[in-house]
Amino acid sequence: MALDGSIDWLPTPDLSSPTVFAAVLDAQRGGRFALAPEAPFTADRRYLPGTNVLETTFGTATGSVCVTDAFTLAGAQLAPSREVVRRVIGIAGEVPLRWVLEPRFSFGEARTRIEMRDGVPAASAGADALAVRSFDAGEPECSDGAISGRFVARAGSSSLLALSIAHQEPLVLPTRNELERRLDGTEQTWRRWADGRRYDGPWRDSVLRSVLALKLLVSAPTGAVAAAATTSLPEAIGGGRNWDYRYSWVRDSAFSIDALLELDCAEDAHAYFWWLMHASQLPHPRLNVLYKLDGGNRVPERELGLSGYRDSRPVRVGNAAAEQLQLDTYGELLQTAWLYVAGGHRLDGDFAKRLAEIADLVCELWRRPDAGIWEVRAEPEHNTQSKMMCWLALERACGLADRGAIPGKNAQRWRREQAAVRGCVEGSCGSEAQTSYVRSAGGEDLDASVLLGAVFGYSDADTHRMTTTIDAIRRELARGPLLSRYTGDDGLAGGEGAFVACSFWLAEALAHAGRIDEATELMEELLALANDVGLYAEQIDPETGAFLGNFPQGLSHLALIGAAYAVQQRSAS
Repeated sequence: MALDGSIDWLPTPDLSSPTVFAAVLDAQRGGRFALAPEAPFTADRRYLPGTNVLETTFGTATGSVCVTDAFTLAGAQLAPSREVVRRVIGIAGEVPLRWVLEPRFSFGEARTRIEMRDGVPAASAGADALAVRSFDAGEPECSDGAISGRFVARAGSSSLLALSIAHQEPLVLPTRNELERRLDGTEQTWRRWADGRRYDGPWRDSVLRSVLALKLLVSAPTGAVAAAATTSLPEAIGGGRNWDYRYSWVRDSAFSIDALLELDCAEDAHAYFWWLMHASQLPHPRLNVLYKLDGGNRVPERELGLSGYRDSRPVRVGNAAAEQLQLDTYGELLQTAWLYVAGGHRLDGDFAKRLAEIADLVCELWRRPDAGIWEVRAEPEHNTQSKMMCWLALERACGLADRGAIPGKNAQRWRREQAAVRGCVEGSCGSEAQTSYVRSAGGEDLDASVLLGAVFGYSDADTHRMTTTIDAIRRELARGPLLSRYTGDDGLAGGEGAFVACSFWLAEALAHAGRIDEATELMEELLALANDVGLYAEQIDPETGAFLGNFPQGLSHLALIGAAYAVQQRSAS
């Protein structure tokens, strides 16, 4: 919910579905659910401690109210499959409020029908429908394209609004007692879950908020973890670098499994790992860059007729990067399997065989140019980070074979090719002028993703070349505490902000290099850049601090968790 009390983004039935609210991308045609005082107001937000339940306090000249918002958790009782509850408590004085629901299904492309059903206002389009339950929140009124109401909150009053959402199923119309019970139960469930997270290191509140944000990106039916909750929030205002991130990237898998296991989220880690194993068998032995949350691998990219956030067009759904060759994904998948096995879990025979076959494929593919981790739309290159991750893929395959976790009949070949990969990186992917690893073989441009060589173990962070790489990246790519991703052309017009994950990767690399004071200072600066409820977008404008790109961005929060753990562990050693 925005600070003005409006829910401006809601896809249904899941994160990668078309929206019913998309005002963030088009204020006129997108749809929203607004709730706010009718007089000028101030607003302060927070998540209730240890939960994903949002609390907003509105203050006006005549009084104040508290609004609690949540996607409720159903529990054992009959409930809508998707439900948003908004509770309004009067704190002081009197505050006139107005709420307006403007449903616009399918990114505003579907014709929405609004009608009363048994005295309850409802909206529908095709297989999608929603109903509005209003208790002490004014008499709902239906007009052309909207449902609205007015009421006055007084000290001690309690009002309730709820959306019951259905997709290819009957609408459920809960009672007030059921809604109140589910809202309270949702808060308690989140708090119990958060209390079970195992982390006592520095910046606990930020780490806990990050894993709570990550939980919101998990698709409950499958266990897949989406990269972000939104599409087409721009990397530069008015620019065209607007992408759909509501899918699950193999790139994020190793970070996700590592964070989930470290924070004692074994059930989530198990579900995600097996979802990834099943999804990746469709194009086996090749990997897709990303998968739909249901495991599908077809996400054709198209443009919508929406005006875009602050006129940033085009607005895209789908992602053409799915068709790219990104060699780093093989390292991330084998790293994920390594972490899963190292965490005490077993691989079944079929998946173990497939992982060995993937290692065989890496032996054939690693010499090819690719689009790299950043999915650039220029000609493929021999990206340094991609080669490092191919080395990691073969290193982890050999380690899994040594443990007896996967068949090791081709392990000698894996070792030979692993040595050849390292020879390529060390011989062709460095710059004497920069005294560092560079973005691609034979070039002079820098790329912050090579910091992952230190994070994942391609190189110790305190070796001479990695140390000088860290320093070169800070010198050339840093703008204050924030890092740009790379220098050089990427085949796209326009610019972008600083990439949040890269900035936390730098803090982690500094920690691994034993430069704890520098890592700690950088972490403090980066944590101060979160928004008012502790969340991060993909990028930040280093001049203004404004968020850019999709939000909330899972990789930003995963990188925060990784950096916090690295500082904790290195400080203790």
